This record gives sequence, structure tokens and C-alpha cells, in this order.
Amino acid sequence: MWKTSVSAVVYTRRSDPQIKTLGRQPDRETHLSAERAPPKASSRVSSADVVACRPRDPEAASRERAQAALGLKARHVQRRHRLSRSRDFDDVYRRGTSVSTRYLVLHWFPREDDLGGDPRLGLAVPRSVGSAVIRNRTKRQLREAWRRVLAEVPLGHDYVLVARPGIAEPADARGQDWLVAELADALGRMRQ
Repeated sequence: MWKTSVSAVVYTRRSDPQIKTLGRQPDRETHLSAERAPPKASSRVSSADVVACRPRDPEAASRERAQAALGLKARHVQRRHRLSRSRDFDDVYRRGTSVSTRYLVLHWFPREDDLGGDPRLGLAVPRSVGSAVIRNRTKRQLREAWRRVLAEVPLGHDYVLVARPGIAEPADARGQDWLVAELADALGRMRQ
């Protein structure tokens, strides 16, 4: 650590009524030292002091936490209704049919083993759509749109929904209803 000793001149105003000078101005200069102050102590707080809900006694019983609301999973497309293996994606791409809109491509393939079963969805959001944050947000939005049109989707099929570059901006700007309409348009073209 190094110190710098520099003096600075600070002009002050004296308002003392007892100082009376005839023809001469009172001295309004003050010399101050300009040494650097020592560094302050670290403002970091240890984690034991930050977590207020932690009991002080290590043997104390744990406190109850809020439980997740019942039926929360019903809002999402369940994992068993998703395509996750590359072999399933390849089957849909190679042996299936596709339709496209400006922002989406919908591939589908009927499953022979489970014709009356629930539809399964696979999402493909390529890097050309945007960064990882944008791609993950787009996937969440597409899953929600799929959940909202699920009643119109034919049973017993596997679907792969491919997002095209440029979908993120209108999806954010126009909202979820626009994305649902785009997906419904692709499903309508599928039935023709």
C-alpha cells in the first residue's frame, strides 16, 4: 500500500462577525492533507449470517417449507409425452410427413404400436434462433402453445416441432396467443 501526500487548497468563507479588517480581505484559504484513506473492510457477509431461516442449533428439527401446489404438473407437457431419444426424432423425420409456416415446421408420424395413445412431442430449436437463453425461452413458449392446442391434436402420432430463425422476436412481441395461432395454423395444414 502506498500513500500520496498532496496538499490541496480549499477556499472557505468565514462568517465570524468579530473579524473586521480595514482594507484587507480575511484569509479564506485552508490547507488540507490529501492522503488516501485506508481501504475499508470487506463488505462480504458469511453465508451463515445471510441465511436467516437456518436454525442456530445444528440438532434442531428442520422447519416446514411451503409445499408445491397440487396439480402443478398438469400445466406442463409431461415427460412421457415428449420425444427425447434421437432414434424417435429420426423416425419422425425420415418416415413422417411435414408442413411448414413462416416460423414453424411440423413433422408427424403415426405410431404403429400405440395408435390410440397420447401424442408425443419433440422440440427442435436450432442455434440459428438465438443464444441458449433465447432457445430455452422459445422451447418453454412452444410447450405452452402445444399444451393449449392439445385437444385438437390427433392421437397416436409422434410430432416434432422445429422452430425457424426469427421466431423469438415475434413470439416475445406478440405474445403467447400469436404462437398458439401459428401452431394451430400448422395443425390445420396438416389435416388438409
